[in-house]
Amino acid sequence: MGTGTLSIDLDALCANWRALDALSAPEVETAAVVKADGYGLGAGRVARALTRAGARRFFVAVAEEGAALRQALGPDPEICVFAGHMAADADMLHDLALTPMLNSIEQMTRHFEALPGHPFGVQLDSGMNRLGLEPTEWQAARGIVMAQRPVLVMSHLACADEPDDPMNARQLAAFREMTEGLDVPLSLSATGGILLGPDYHFDLVRPGIGLYGGLPFAEARAVAHLALPVVQVREVAAGEPVGYGCAFTAEELSLIATVSAGYADGLIRAMGARAVLFAGEVPCPLAGRVSMDLLTVDVTHLPSVPSHLDILCAHQSVDDLAEAAGTIGYEILTSLGARYGRRYGGDGTPS
Repeated sequence: MGTGTLSIDLDALCANWRALDALSAPEVETAAVVKADGYGLGAGRVARALTRAGARRFFVAVAEEGAALRQALGPDPEICVFAGHMAADADMLHDLALTPMLNSIEQMTRHFEALPGHPFGVQLDSGMNRLGLEPTEWQAARGIVMAQRPVLVMSHLACADEPDDPMNARQLAAFREMTEGLDVPLSLSATGGILLGPDYHFDLVRPGIGLYGGLPFAEARAVAHLALPVVQVREVAAGEPVGYGCAFTAEELSLIATVSAGYADGLIRAMGARAVLFAGEVPCPLAGRVSMDLLTVDVTHLPSVPSHLDILCAHQSVDDLAEAAGTIGYEILTSLGARYGRRYGGDGTPS
């Protein structure tokens, strides 16, 4: 097989969902965010496993993602769309029973005229200045909107992965002020907000990255494991270069493995010589630049060269790899390329 193998542990995924669910009170619903194709791991397979774990509501970014998810899940789970009701979404929202989170007066007008009586939620801007109604807009529209009976009112935290950031408390206060007296389920927190504690939980929490093994949920089990096949091995004499730009020069007689994966597969070029791969428990440093389809790896110190090297494994998490690339675990996961062979393990059923 000439491509890498991305193994996805559905039992670990569901264990992470249950662990995050346990951090809030029993009356708080724990949904699941499966946008960006389940953070790169396959939204359909991910969501079906999470329904077996107990999730009953899912969040996606846009209606098109919701349509694909509805085909995978069938009619029962609720699917909410963060982008709200965009132009030309009405048929999809209606026919596939998708619930838009309305973000503006314009979207509200569109939704109430095109789909009267169709379920919807509202997103408020509590300070992030990205999506949602600002306080003055909400004050003007609140009476009209509440008369239409939204199923959820939500907002989103900007700095929840930094617990001591004062922005968290400011947004919490703003959200409480904007929702005071409402008789409707409320939601403020994704993974980071769940970890901030009960004050941030309200009626529904929406974990995303923590389900997939990423920070800030440090106790998460790894979900994605990526093994890359070795295509060729060659000896490189002292003083000889390797790869584009001759960015690596051997200091002694070296054994270099060329591995099938590159930035076209989501292995970000910026990780350069800072990332490592693993042969079992033994780290093997990159030798030179990440190219489109290939990595070159120094395996001189191995007693024998294996058929593959691991880049996501027990010894290197998505966040470890992200640090080497100067990015975040979200980008590593959502960049994982279509060329990988995907193998799913487990089914999410508690053991």
